[in-house]
Amino acid sequence: MKLLAIDCAANLCAACVYDAAAGKELGRSVFDLGKGHAEHLMAVIEGALKAAGTDYAGLGAIAVSTGPGSFTGLRVGVSAARGLALALKIPAIGVTTLEALAAQARATFPGRAVLAALDAGREEIHAALYDEASVLIYGPSVTTLSQAAAIAVDRSAVLAGTSTSQIAASVGRAFDVGATAATADIAAYARLAAAQGAGKKGEGEKPKPLYLRGADAKPQAGFILSRQKN
Repeated sequence: MKLLAIDCAANLCAACVYDAAAGKELGRSVFDLGKGHAEHLMAVIEGALKAAGTDYAGLGAIAVSTGPGSFTGLRVGVSAARGLALALKIPAIGVTTLEALAAQARATFPGRAVLAALDAGREEIHAALYDEASVLIYGPSVTTLSQAAAIAVDRSAVLAGTSTSQIAASVGRAFDVGATAATADIAAYARLAAAQGAGKKGEGEKPKPLYLRGADAKPQAGFILSRQKN
């Protein structure tokens, strides 16, 4: 069964085709865009399919990064995944960026707890802790630097994500570190989705963006005019 994984959670617009039965990647396409995922995602998907020597008809499932990450990028990626899954009548599976970062770190440091932590701005961190058996035991949650540092020290955790240097600096010692990017390698999403039973038929829970904090743009209540009565 071939699985298409797509990721628009951060600066990358990425896609890969993964052979779940053989456990190997068949082809990928990755652009470092920053913004503009909506304009480029379908071309990136086509590039991955071409590199893998397959087409949409050869796919058995779609995997997508669900965040936390870029508000707009997540909507683009999840909408595309759900639309393709509906059209092709195949499952769509969501994988969080924190889960993927943790899995990628665990490949380098097997049998270790992993704290995946992303800088969320406003002195906040998006974090999730996975134990030595890869079981989620904390998060995904919005936390503070001091709280994330305490978790890392308590569990002697491997760190992954954009907040690794902040956490290490706040504690004053070095940690084992995985990827320090805002998202994992695209193959990590594919492997996790395949492990979740991507080949199963039937209607599962549809992936949706993981927003741990509301959008920055909000209505300015002070400028709302009261409704006139006729």
